[in-house]
Amino acid sequence: MKTDNITINAQTSLFLDRDGVINVRKIGGYILSYEEFEFISGVKEALRIFNSLFARIFVVTNQQGIGKGLMSEEDFSILSEKMLQEIHSEGGRIDKIYHCPDLETVSSPDRKPNVGMAFKAAKDYPEIVFSNSIMVGDAMGDMLFGKRCGMTTVFIDNKTEEEIDRDLIDYSFDSLIDFANFLKDNNK
Repeated sequence: MKTDNITINAQTSLFLDRDGVINVRKIGGYILSYEEFEFISGVKEALRIFNSLFARIFVVTNQQGIGKGLMSEEDFSILSEKMLQEIHSEGGRIDKIYHCPDLETVSSPDRKPNVGMAFKAAKDYPEIVFSNSIMVGDAMGDMLFGKRCGMTTVFIDNKTEEEIDRDLIDYSFDSLIDFANFLKDNNK
């Protein structure tokens, strides 16, 4: 893993996983409504810091609960809109949320670690340069997604039992707010 500073500039884009990075992950289940959604401590402050540092901020999230019929696209949209409203009211920003409802068993080009959601973002925002972008996630699939796109990868180590492949991780932090504070302190 790298220990040097992360250099960002006015064109740098930030890609964030949702569950386990922005909100508390529901172990063995899915967040099906906003009533079940809980921001991880410090996340709204982190997003406020990111707002002033990054050109674009995106969420890229696998949501196979939709594919399993546990929630609808409308349920996901309502949850996402409420999340965005709360982030915005705290001074943060997310430019767009990309999600993949496909099941893990389906070979979907959009389901991380495949890069379809990144290409959708690049189509919507042609100014994105993947080599000047950062992917933040809490799973190896997030890190592989970032590497396949040529992004710098940041692992949020929430101490799950998942096997860690250090070759996929450029930087590691305990939380999103730790990463945000690191950037704020090193990009003045």
